[in-house]
Amino acid sequence: MKTLPINQLKPGMFVQSVTKQTGKIRIKNQGWVKTQGSIDKLIKAGILEISIDPDKTLTLDSDNKVVEQQDIAKPATNSETFNPWHTSHSVSAEMGKANSLYNEARSLQSKAFDDIRDGNKIDIAPFKELASGFIDSVFRNQDALACITRMREKDAYLLEHSINVSILMSIFAKHLGIEKAIIEELATGALLHDIGKINIPDEILNKPGKLTDEEYQVIQDHARFSKEILEQAGLSGIAVDIAGFHHERLDGSGYPRGIGAEKLSRPARMMAIVDVYDAMTADRPHQLGEEPISALRYLLANKHLFDSELVQRFIKCLGVHPVGTIVKLNNERLALVMEGNHENPIKPKVKIFYNAKHKHHITAKDVNLSENHELKIVASIKPLDYQLNLARLLKEHL
Repeated sequence: MKTLPINQLKPGMFVQSVTKQTGKIRIKNQGWVKTQGSIDKLIKAGILEISIDPDKTLTLDSDNKVVEQQDIAKPATNSETFNPWHTSHSVSAEMGKANSLYNEARSLQSKAFDDIRDGNKIDIAPFKELASGFIDSVFRNQDALACITRMREKDAYLLEHSINVSILMSIFAKHLGIEKAIIEELATGALLHDIGKINIPDEILNKPGKLTDEEYQVIQDHARFSKEILEQAGLSGIAVDIAGFHHERLDGSGYPRGIGAEKLSRPARMMAIVDVYDAMTADRPHQLGEEPISALRYLLANKHLFDSELVQRFIKCLGVHPVGTIVKLNNERLALVMEGNHENPIKPKVKIFYNAKHKHHITAKDVNLSENHELKIVASIKPLDYQLNLARLLKEHL
C-alpha cells in the first residue's frame, strides 16, 4: 500500500482507504477512481489523504478511458510479456503479508462454519476479498504462501485444507495463464469447497478408522451440501462448479453424481488435482501426510482419474520438490527447498541446515543446486524421520 495526498490521486488508481479528511462524509468502499470528476468529489468531501494499492492500477488511454484493468488482465500463456515466474517481492518481504492473510482466512472460515451451524447464510463478500488478497500475494511472490501451506496443524485440517487448496489453486491458475478475475472465482470456490462438511456428523467426519459403506455414503453428501450452501449464498458459475464436483473423476468413479470426462469442466479437473494433492500431504490427528513427491506420483500414475495434461502443468508450477519441503543431498546433509527452478526442477535453491549422518543441526547455508555441480538431491525426507519440526524450521530460516 502507498499513502498519497489527494492532489496526487490520478484516474485509474485503486483507493484502499481514506487516511485523512476534514469533512464528515465517510467513504466506506474500496475501489478504482476512473474519472477526474470522481477525484473532484472526494476533494469536495474533505478528503485530504488516501491509501492506494499500486498493484491494482488501471491503464487509461489518451481520453482517460480504461484500456486494461491490470489486476484482472488476462496473462495469456502465449504472451511474450507474461512470465509466471516473475516476482516483485522477496519471500522474506512477502511473508508478513502472507501470514496475515492466512490468519485472516482461518478466522473467516471459523465464522462461516458458525454461521451455518446457526442457520444463517454465509457472507460471500469477505471470501472474495480474501481470495483477491491471496492472488495479489501469489503474483508478488508465490513462495511465501506456498511455504505457509506446509506449516500444518494436525487438529486444524478442516480449516487449513480449504485455505491451502485456495492458495494452491491460485498458484496453479496463474501458471496456466488464467486471467485474475477468473482466478478470484477459482480461489473463492476453493476456500468454500468443503463448507458442506459442517452438515456431516462429527463422529463420521473425524472417525480415525475405516468408514463403513453407509458412513462413506454420508461423507459423499458434503459436496452436494457445499454446492447448495454456495448457491443459497448467491454464488454461481465456476465457484459453485468446483465446490460441487471436486470429487468427480474422469472415469465416472467419483461423486456425488458419477459424471465422466465429457461433462467435467476444466476448473473441476483442476480442483480435483489440487484437492487430492493437499489432502494427501496433510497431517491429521490419526494419520501422517505423504511427502509432496509421493502425492505428485500418485496423480501422475492415475491418468484414468485425473487430467494428465493438467497434472503435468501442476507439477511444473510446484516443482518436483515444492518450496518448503525437506530434501536429502548426496553429501549426507538435509536442506529446505527455498525457491524452485523452472528450467531444471530437480535443482532448486536450498538452505542446508542439518548433518543427517551425525544427526545434528549445522550452520545454515544457502546453495543454488543449479550452480553447484557436486551436490544433488537424492530423496525427499519426512521431518519426523529426523525428529524435525517443519513449521519451526520454516519460521527460523525464512
